[in-house]
Amino acid sequence: MTDLSTTYLGLKLRTPLLASASPLSREIDSIRRLADAGASAIVLYSLFEEQLRLEAAELEDRLDAGTHSFAEAMTYLPQPEEFRLGPEGYLKHIQRAKRAVAIPIIASLNGSSVGGWTRYAKQIEDAGADAIECNIYFLATDPEVSSNEIEQRYLDIAGAVKSAVRIPVAVKIGPFFSNLANMAKRFDATGIDGLVLFNRFYQPDINIEELEIEPNVLLSTPQALRLPLTWIGILYGRIRASLGATSGVHQHEDVIKLLMAGANVTMLCSTLLRNGISHISQIERELVHWMQEHEYASVQQMKGSMSQIRCADPGAFERAQYMKAVKGVDHVKVSAREAWAILSGR
Repeated sequence: MTDLSTTYLGLKLRTPLLASASPLSREIDSIRRLADAGASAIVLYSLFEEQLRLEAAELEDRLDAGTHSFAEAMTYLPQPEEFRLGPEGYLKHIQRAKRAVAIPIIASLNGSSVGGWTRYAKQIEDAGADAIECNIYFLATDPEVSSNEIEQRYLDIAGAVKSAVRIPVAVKIGPFFSNLANMAKRFDATGIDGLVLFNRFYQPDINIEELEIEPNVLLSTPQALRLPLTWIGILYGRIRASLGATSGVHQHEDVIKLLMAGANVTMLCSTLLRNGISHISQIERELVHWMQEHEYASVQQMKGSMSQIRCADPGAFERAQYMKAVKGVDHVKVSAREAWAILSGR
């Protein structure tokens, strides 16, 4: 029998298929459906730092000023009236979710400063969450702030939340560090239990008729898989923390690649919004079929088998393979329209 079990943040999970933070976790009925479809754990939608420290009117003013923060792959920071649950409601939602399903419930905090996170993290723990995912999103725009200061802010948040609770803590980050491998090692030193790679960079659009900045929400495509695949392959075996893969996970092949690179779990979001919650079951069936066909008895057997430390050609993750890829373009002939489609991920 094929063993799909894996361990993430110290939690024993039935499969490596998690439901990522999204609107699908806002209703208890949807949470039940996610569990019934085969999600081995659910990351709740994000509670924003702004919700913890601003009243609704102040928050609306802040949003109108353009200080948007991006929590999930498919949404932007909503208007105050769209905050269906404030901090107290979020705690009650955790309690209801825990009563509704038997799988782990992972709370999600989104922000960019230490602030009141530590106090609220303890309340989340007391509400019954099995773990906390800190989604740190910070767009540095002040030319006077150094990269060292920015990196230290990330580490301070991770360390503060971890020290405030006994339940596992994962940190979800973006890829924009000058040395991500070094940052991963420093995150590891804070004692966090997992790294989630990667959150999606919020990129607004311009309405040229209304002359306004607008949110431009794009669901991920399979091409987005390459970035977490690369870095998970590099980090596997080099840090203690669990590795969660998110963005670009759409089919069973994506799951297999990420597991081979070294991921403990793969997180699903855009594909469920496109194909429905039941798509989890299809991915699991196809994953089992592929493993049986290729004689893999377990996820553990597959995990990290194609990581950099186990790869016969470690350069495949670095510059040597980059040069091969660029040279290979010489042999590819595409039209201008096709080239634009490739570059824009269409």
